[in-house]
Amino acid sequence: MRTGLRRARRLGALTGSLALCLPLHLIWKALGLRSPWPRRFLALAARSVGARVRIDGSPRERDIFFIANHLSWIDILALGGTTGTAFISHDGVAGWPLVGWLARQNGTIFIARTDRHGVRDQIATLRAALERHQPLALFPEGTTSDGTTLLPFKPALLAGLMPPPRDLDIQPVWIDYGAAARDIAWHGEEPAGVNAMRLLSRKGSIPVTLHFLEPFDPEDYPDRKAVAEEARNRILARQAASLASSGTV
Repeated sequence: MRTGLRRARRLGALTGSLALCLPLHLIWKALGLRSPWPRRFLALAARSVGARVRIDGSPRERDIFFIANHLSWIDILALGGTTGTAFISHDGVAGWPLVGWLARQNGTIFIARTDRHGVRDQIATLRAALERHQPLALFPEGTTSDGTTLLPFKPALLAGLMPPPRDLDIQPVWIDYGAAARDIAWHGEEPAGVNAMRLLSRKGSIPVTLHFLEPFDPEDYPDRKAVAEEARNRILARQAASLASSGTV
């Protein structure tokens, strides 16, 4: 299939997914009902752009805070479509045309990392979401990696989690694109639109495995730095085990 036709087909499928789910979501909201349609849209969108999602382990449905590595915008489609989680994101995304509005429909919490005066309000918003039993997900690297390394986790991004506002666990998630990771990864110097068009034009499907690791109780750790380190170490250990079993180390 030619590159242009492949891209057009995927864009058409993505647009169709939005056209199907968005009106139903708005109807649910107008009726005051909890809408299942953002999660369904994300799952359909992942499929539309070529992602083929596989699940390893058992994702928790309630009272859970997911901590995952981050390679691509496809991570959000795959993880959100699988779990129904809302995300914590930097506030720059809020201003993106259409994307920012759609993110709000999924309950995204936007954090202004440079607004010291607004930190208290942002923490209150995060804790309120956790009080509602809303699953939340965070990419604590703070950016996308190159697909081969796991960047340090930034404890400051866990500011609203410690101490936990209620009884919840943390579940680390390794988002694994296998041999395609380096090609899928969104490099910092690549403009967002260029990256999107590159992946939509990419030949073949995009394999992604979500490895849901054993949850742990953040109250067993003294502070957010220790929590971030524990989550990162668990993901690193799962990566190492996978490499060892495949014979690549």
